[in-house]
Amino acid sequence: MKVFLDDLREAPAGWMRAYWPADAIALLETGEVSDLSLDHDLGDDARGTGYDVILWIEEAVALRGFTPPRIVVHSANPAAVERMNAGIAAVEALVAARTSPK
Repeated sequence: MKVFLDDLREAPAGWMRAYWPADAIALLETGEVSDLSLDHDLGDDARGTGYDVILWIEEAVALRGFTPPRIVVHSANPAAVERMNAGIAAVEALVAARTSPK
């Protein structure tokens, strides 16, 4: 399944739309998500941002051996995009460290 986290934009054809980080995380927990596209600003920071999803993925990879989906950021917030891409790079480094021969 492909998940598109955004409060305003419609999901592309073939993607499931999630409005809040908790919704996206619940879908990730199924193990069925192959692709994830994240917005940052979701209209209510008290309910979280797209960055919160990346933090959840990073923790799940580090502590529970979670296999992350392909992740892209589609946010229009440049500072948030930079921070989210750094988080994605950290996730990728964790996965690489886990799969590289010792």
